[in-house]
Amino acid sequence: MQPLDEPLADTTGPAGKTILTVFGGIAEFERSLVLARTEEGRKAAVARGVAFGRPAKHRDDRKEPVRELVRAGRSISSTARTFDVHPATVCRCIRESRSS
Repeated sequence: MQPLDEPLADTTGPAGKTILTVFGGIAEFERSLVLARTEEGRKAAVARGVAFGRPAKHRDDRKEPVRELVRAGRSISSTARTFDVHPATVCRCIRESRSS
């Protein structure tokens, strides 16, 4: 006898539908518990001063020299190579100075 021949595996009947409904409810309950615990853990970590996300590639003290090189006429790609960052990082640095 195969496991799928079991009467509880038959989802067309009332017993099978009830079992699936119960399992679905338990799964949904577990998922909501996991989300709640994760959120509590995040809040506790933030309260401890934990920083989330990827660390910044470019430190704040190096942003002004980047801007000065670009203002002096150096290309963005050349400036990026000098500071070992991606050209998009240089563009973000320039954009930050304009919005400040």
